[in-house]
Amino acid sequence: MCLQTRKLRVNGGDVETDAEGYLLHLDDWSEDFAHAQARVEGLQLTAEHWEVIQFLRSYYQEHAVQAQVRVMIRHFAQAWGAERGNNHYLHEIFPRGGPQKQGNRLAGLLRTKGEH
Repeated sequence: MCLQTRKLRVNGGDVETDAEGYLLHLDDWSEDFAHAQARVEGLQLTAEHWEVIQFLRSYYQEHAVQAQVRVMIRHFAQAWGAERGNNHYLHEIFPRGGPQKQGNRLAGLLRTKGEH
């Protein structure tokens, strides 16, 4: 099977992603990559987006797996309160696949298991 790739222009250089924007090489992640990929996806990153992105990256570094949505909800319900720290709000701020897809993409993490 041939994996379709594309190049995303970041700071004058090309970063390889798959056709959906997931990094091919995790070490290529940078905040500038997240901004460039967010622009492609029509998303303006806010402080809340960055909190989620940093949480996802930290969780992955600590556990070597992506955070499940229920883990994110538990964390952000404590951090932001029940009104914003819920599944609906997380999907509202990450409208293209929610925090587990769009969030992981912007955080430079791999496609989660079960995605096609």
